[in-house]
Amino acid sequence: MTTYRTYHLETPGSIDGIVPRDTAGDPPTPGPRDILVRVHAVSLNKRDLLILDGSYPLKAAPDVIPISDGAGEVVAVGEEVTRFGVGDRVSSTYFPRWLDGRISPALIDQPGATLPGMLAQYVRLDENAAVRAPDHLTWEEAACLPCAGVTAWNAVTGAEAVLPGETVLTLGTGALALFAVQFAKTLGAQVIATTSSEAKAARLKDLGADHVLNYVENPKWAAAVRELTGGRGADLVVETGGPDTIEQSVRATALYGRIALIAANSPHKDRLEITTDALASSLVTLRRIFVGSRAHFERMNRAITLHGLHPVVDRVFPYDEVRAAYRYYATGEAFGKVVIRLS
Repeated sequence: MTTYRTYHLETPGSIDGIVPRDTAGDPPTPGPRDILVRVHAVSLNKRDLLILDGSYPLKAAPDVIPISDGAGEVVAVGEEVTRFGVGDRVSSTYFPRWLDGRISPALIDQPGATLPGMLAQYVRLDENAAVRAPDHLTWEEAACLPCAGVTAWNAVTGAEAVLPGETVLTLGTGALALFAVQFAKTLGAQVIATTSSEAKAARLKDLGADHVLNYVENPKWAAAVRELTGGRGADLVVETGGPDTIEQSVRATALYGRIALIAANSPHKDRLEITTDALASSLVTLRRIFVGSRAHFERMNRAITLHGLHPVVDRVFPYDEVRAAYRYYATGEAFGKVVIRLS
């Protein structure tokens, strides 16, 4: 008898509460407008840890299958499906019902939280809840795109897109920041990045960063950003530090610059604090970002294909080491994405 494996968050609050479950029989049959995807790889995001410990804005459904980001092959389609065929390579979307335009409360359901996630050998998706994966990417790379990739793309192209010759400032070496470096360079921007070590600085430069500042050695790095830009400041800051870095980000931003605020929380502070002194000489626009729509995802994939970009993958774990992958990701040591290979 055939079986297929899924993982479930049986006991929230602990990585040990994520347990495998083998189901006898064939995978689920797709509905009329569904596709059945054989998942080859999934990747972890910070939201997966927040869902686990109960601090994410959306509470996990009981016994939910975790993880929003995955990629795989379409193995069956419903009779009314028009977007995909058997054999197509797809990635899941973070907001299955947010297709384009602005998000609304009716569209906030997410895989791995309120909806079944991607940590399963087979998943059934509405045909609108997936996009075609770029052909040149591996399964592991395609699984990195739905959350961090789309968020970074939205940050540099949404609302007021980065123009050639502008300066983009990225913070740290999380996967989202690395995507932002790559996308900003494809748009012709100068990139200034911050990090905590010379080893990471070298890797950032290999990825395309023009200048790298060590925030440990220089915690008031805004002055250095202005010096590198002839006093002008950064046109866009991709703000992933939230309360820990927002003051320096404002001070580093050009007069009519903008800040794409990704992280609004921190284990150290429960609010964003910006001094009036920092704001006094600024006309900065602060834009809150929460991933992006399917349209963002599809535009991003066209750019990734055109420029031959590859996501930065730090480490790949096998399917029977899901808990080890979570524990490694929780250390914060990864440079790039942490991936779980299912096939």
